[in-house]
Amino acid sequence: MPKLDLDTIPQTNATGYPPEHAGVVQERWYRRLAPAAGIADFGASHVVLKPGAWSAQRHWHEGEDEMVVMIAGEAVLVDDGGETLMRAGDVAAFPKNDGNGHVLQNRSEADCVYVAIGKPALTACHYPDIDLHLLPGEGFRRKDGSAF
Repeated sequence: MPKLDLDTIPQTNATGYPPEHAGVVQERWYRRLAPAAGIADFGASHVVLKPGAWSAQRHWHEGEDEMVVMIAGEAVLVDDGGETLMRAGDVAAFPKNDGNGHVLQNRSEADCVYVAIGKPALTACHYPDIDLHLLPGEGFRRKDGSAF
């Protein structure tokens, strides 16, 4: 049956961020939908941001398109253009290599729920606000290339 049962898909708040950058995503809970559905050409995750949580550190990808579809609650999209309130039914898209760092922040008192869609690529990811860079095959590094 093509309908997914979210309760059967493991939920995690795991992150690969170095400890000094991981605090803001501690209450970001997600389920990987694509593997559960047998989909391999793109990724999709069901994400719950608890009050105060961020989707990630503000970032942009050289080789990955991203899209988010808001399901419930609200979040503030922070990007190079400023701040935009996102509510249920809103959609935001982030083309690869556009250089526009983005993040969703739950500044409300209720959970924010959305689906994130993308195609993970083995290319660099940039974090304009912090000393962090993700390099293919090397993982997270400081901007000078040194390890954490």
